[in-house]
Amino acid sequence: MSVRLNTLLVDHWALQTVKVETTLPERESAENGVEALPDTFTAWCNSHLRKAGTQIENIEEDFRDGLKLMLLLEVISGERLAKPERGKMRVHKISNVNKALDFIASKGVKLVSIGAEEIVDGNVKMTLGMIWTIILRFAIQDISVEETSAKEGLLLWCQRKTAPYKNVNIQNFHISWKDGLGFCALIHRHRPELIDYGKLRKDDPLTNLNTAFDVAEKYLDIPKMLDAEDIVGTARPDEKAIMTYVSSFYHAFSGAQKAETAANRICKVLAVNQENEQLMEDYEKLASDLLEWIRRTIPWLENRAPENTMHAMQQKLEDFRDYRRLHKPPKVQEKCQLEINFNTLQTKLRLSNRPAFMPSEGRMVSDINNAWGCLEQAEKGYEEWLLNEIRRLERLDHLAEKFRQKASIHEAWTDGKEAMLRQKDYETATLSEIKALLKKHEAFESDLAAHQDRVEQIAAIAQELNELDYYDSPSVNARCQKICDQWDNLGALTQKRREALERTEKLLETIDQLYLEYAKRAAPFNNWMEGAMEDLQDTFIVHTIEEIQGLTTAHEQFKATLPDADKERLAILGIHNEVSKIVQTYHVNMAGTNPYTTITPQEINGKWDHVRQLVPRRDQALTEEHARQQHNERLRKQFAAQANVIGPWIQTKMEEIGRISIEMHGTLEDQLSHLRQYEQSIVNYKPKIDQLEGDHQLIQEALIFDNKHTNYTMEHIRVGWEQLLTTIARTINEVENQILTRDAKGISQEQMNEFRASFNHFDRDHSGTLGPEEFKACLISLGYDIGNDPQKKTALMDTDDFRACLISMGYNMGEAEFARIMSIVDPNRLGVVTFQAFIDFMSRETADTDTADQVMASFKILAGDKNYITVEELRRELPPDQAEYCIARMAPYAGPDAVPGALDYMSFSTALYGESDL
Repeated sequence: MSVRLNTLLVDHWALQTVKVETTLPERESAENGVEALPDTFTAWCNSHLRKAGTQIENIEEDFRDGLKLMLLLEVISGERLAKPERGKMRVHKISNVNKALDFIASKGVKLVSIGAEEIVDGNVKMTLGMIWTIILRFAIQDISVEETSAKEGLLLWCQRKTAPYKNVNIQNFHISWKDGLGFCALIHRHRPELIDYGKLRKDDPLTNLNTAFDVAEKYLDIPKMLDAEDIVGTARPDEKAIMTYVSSFYHAFSGAQKAETAANRICKVLAVNQENEQLMEDYEKLASDLLEWIRRTIPWLENRAPENTMHAMQQKLEDFRDYRRLHKPPKVQEKCQLEINFNTLQTKLRLSNRPAFMPSEGRMVSDINNAWGCLEQAEKGYEEWLLNEIRRLERLDHLAEKFRQKASIHEAWTDGKEAMLRQKDYETATLSEIKALLKKHEAFESDLAAHQDRVEQIAAIAQELNELDYYDSPSVNARCQKICDQWDNLGALTQKRREALERTEKLLETIDQLYLEYAKRAAPFNNWMEGAMEDLQDTFIVHTIEEIQGLTTAHEQFKATLPDADKERLAILGIHNEVSKIVQTYHVNMAGTNPYTTITPQEINGKWDHVRQLVPRRDQALTEEHARQQHNERLRKQFAAQANVIGPWIQTKMEEIGRISIEMHGTLEDQLSHLRQYEQSIVNYKPKIDQLEGDHQLIQEALIFDNKHTNYTMEHIRVGWEQLLTTIARTINEVENQILTRDAKGISQEQMNEFRASFNHFDRDHSGTLGPEEFKACLISLGYDIGNDPQKKTALMDTDDFRACLISMGYNMGEAEFARIMSIVDPNRLGVVTFQAFIDFMSRETADTDTADQVMASFKILAGDKNYITVEELRRELPPDQAEYCIARMAPYAGPDAVPGALDYMSFSTALYGESDL
């Protein structure tokens, strides 16, 4: 392989047009030493001629017709010379030699005193001088080491390669090589496995020289140009012979160095590819885990199965708080990190000239954002449903208790009424008793009418409980139906008894007016007291301090009516006392009871006392509720005071981050440092958010559902905070990617500022992106000719040049070329160009990167100029892990020159850059 690489390098160097002159002193030196050179020069010529399938035996004879001389020049230069003359005459031979000498002269070599006739005549000194001139031009002149060339460069190369070896001191191209250690050191330095240098002795030059010559001929494809005995037996070996032979070593080993460089390039490319593949796998796993968590969480948030008790709903609310406080925040961080990793991966792929990463179906960043949006929508709906359910259950509990209270009072009142209405006491009663029974019945009807409202209220409450889907509605409905049926029966019985009493009334004449008046005044007063007791014992539910103040005002108005009620009570008791006085005075046998009513003075006094006892209890309940509402109001104001500060603060920070992302103050590192300090200041604000969360929890625990002191809800604050954290992280990531792009592409700070200024100028809506037309205008402003092939510009076009460019294109911006550029900067076809994509494109237009052709050329060097490469060559030239990486992914080579085990490195190279499939 080294021989083939040497040939390629020689062919390449032969193409360089470097002028080499052989001065007269040099020519005289050549003529003085040519006697020792024929064998060396013959071997050197044959090392090249055998590539064309021929060789020479006698250097002064075999070049006389010019044919092999022309062939030699074609081999070492890689170019075709003029067609040679095939005739045998002297004129034909001179013509061929002149063609060869003209070719040498065309390469910048001035041939002094060397003519075609001398070569044709077999002048050995002229022939050797010509060959030495060819060797100088094509084998030695192009040698360059640390700004030295030709002889000095070759000597410096030998000194550097043999410096680590003891007993080797190369100072010239004659006596420094007599002991043979210099040749052995050169071979051992590059191929240590070929020579056991430790066993060589300085006092055995013949062995050293023969060892070096044999190894070079057998393993390095360098023919034996020197004789060991001649070198040892000569006081000063011929310098030209040594230089010719040593130059063969230089070309052989420089090819190996080029192969090493090619291998390093391949290793670098493969390492980048392996790293990118790992980043892709990490993204897929993180995206899958996050989507799976969202898939499991959404059904839980969409579950709207109601509970029957407040305790069960409170537990659901507590579970939801745990989710918001403990489970969701880590997932928010994972989502943000996933976007950052995705952007970093895409940047690395663009910088390494790889195709953009397309996640598997359903795992795009947009898919994750859509799933996250569904999660937040379900979350918002779930919270609203929980609060509505708590309100509903609270209302149901209140209504159910009110129903039971009113039903119990009504059932207590109706107890025994049916039996009373069915009595036949009027049949044996006296006239006064009949009149009393009639009046009593009238009083009962009045009482019955007064209770009509309560029955209607009971039915209305039962209906509302049914509409609100109360879990114990069947028992409520049964009890309500029983009350309604009993009420209808009471109405029917009342009507029947009145008819009976009216028939008997005609027979009765007397009536005790006092009892009647007592009954008429006692019944409504008794009903008023029962209503008052019911109102005083009625439960209430309020949510604002204004509502409790309204109840307090109504209660104070009620207390203001108590003195007049007490006067009415005393008046009713006075009527009863008057009756008792008359009975005692006239000894009337009334059996101690009022025939018109069952309400006794004791009942009136008892109920009155009960009312007086309920009033302070009601006062205490209203006072406690007032204190609770004042506490709730303080909680509202406390939350609002913080929310009204935090909400605008978040909005201000969002606007400031937006301004920072488009401004150009300082270097990118300064901007990154500023953004990180900004991020830290935002993170330091987190305790205030936590404090606001604590106040919000207190508000929810107190069942406060509205707050007139602020327009901000905790949900608004949470969403704003999460957006703020995501925005600052994304902005920092964009600056980091810009730094990565700048360093990888060698873009100066001035260029970055120029790109940013142009981008900002055309980003008129300050959205951080450019539309297609804005992007096109931006490229033109930077001197990019969209109408033709892309051209790299070193400066901006001035006004006249820009106008001329537009006129020359007829305002046609090259839609096909522009569409190609848009496919690069907007691979997802979103219709906008971000600043990062803009920077990537401009850096790619102003810097060189590895390409598939470069990698393919490197593989071709390793393969020895073959169209395929073998497993053995890969394992020999590349590190083990990357060699196995290539072997596992390279397809078998199927060309006409294929051998068993041949691998196709061309398709593999193009696949690395997305130009074909592996």
